[in-house]
Formats: sequence, C-alpha cells, structure tokens
Amino acid sequence: MKIGNSSFITSAVKYEQYPEIIPPEFAFVGRSNVGKSTLLNMLINRKSLAKTSSRPGKTQLINFFNIDDKITFVDLPGYGYAKVSKAQKATWGTIIETYLTKRENLLEVFQLVDLRHKPTKEDKEMYNWIKEYGFNGIIIGTKADKLSKGQLSKNVFMIKKELGMSKEDVLVPVSAMNRAGKYDVWEVINEILEVNKFDIKFEKQQK
Repeated sequence: MKIGNSSFITSAVKYEQYPEIIPPEFAFVGRSNVGKSTLLNMLINRKSLAKTSSRPGKTQLINFFNIDDKITFVDLPGYGYAKVSKAQKATWGTIIETYLTKRENLLEVFQLVDLRHKPTKEDKEMYNWIKEYGFNGIIIGTKADKLSKGQLSKNVFMIKKELGMSKEDVLVPVSAMNRAGKYDVWEVINEILEVNKFDIKFEKQQK
C-alpha cells in the first residue's frame, strides 16, 4: 500500500492515557504468539514498528500507531497465555473492555486466529465479546502459508463453524511469509471507511 509515514504514538493502560481522538481507529486483538505484531508490520511495510516479543504474554499495554495521519492502528494486549496468572488475565480483560466500550472513534476490531488450529475457548469468548459490543467480528487467519490450498479451505470452514460465523461474516487468510492476504485486509479497511463516510482510501502500490 502507499503508506508514506507510520509511527508509534503511545502506549496506554488507562482511558486517561489514550491519545487525543482525531483519526478513525482499527484495533487488532488475538492470542499471544498469533502473529499480531508481524501482521501490523506487514500491513504498513515496516520491519519492526510493532515490536514482536520472544516472551508470550509479555505485552500488557495498548499500543497506538499513526498511519499516514489518516487512521490509527491499535495493538491490544494478547490473551490466552497459560503461564500468566488469573489476576493478570483479569487485568488484561479490563484493559481491553475499557478500550472497546469507551473509544468513540473505534470503527472495527480485527481478531487474529491461527489457521492451523481450532479456535480456543478464549478465541470464542473474545469473538462473542467483540460482536456483543456491536462490531462485525472480522477474523484474520494467520500462518496461511503453513497449510496446503486444500487444507486451508477446510480450516477456514472449520474456524467459521467453531466461531459461529455466518456466510456473510468475513475471514481473511494471511501470511506474513509471502504477504498473501495483505491487500485483502486493506480492502476491508477501505470498505469500512467508506461505509462510515470517511473520505479516506488507501491505494494499492503499483509495481
């Protein structure tokens, strides 16, 4: 995509720490180690703007990123890491819930799931949570390159069934290895911006 400038804005835990509401926001959430930071870097053509961690469950903050002064990407804390205490899991849940309920310029929440596996209990709870707060529940399936074409089709069907998604609900398979699905995600973002009457469109980079 034609991304001229992308930059880290701030990290936050509390509502009072969120940046000023100006551009529309898109949030990304998923289990620890599902590839959230890698996906964000792929979408904006950067190698390490969103920091990846070798320690699952380490990210405890909401991270905000400015994309071309047009939109904001928001990286929410990962969930579902078994070695994290119940108290810490509850804290993360509160952090995410506060953001989902109080951020007025939040247009959509993208939930990441690993295409190789069945959605976990936490994945299902998060999906239902997102839907209950009035969002579409758009799923981004990561690690598509790890599956054959036939297995990918089967797993997409399986994941949609496990999450209770309808035929109209969107699941976008992606791969950070070969960048498959990158432009599909951006097309979804463009559609959401158009539906919400924002005069913003990201053009595909011509080679």
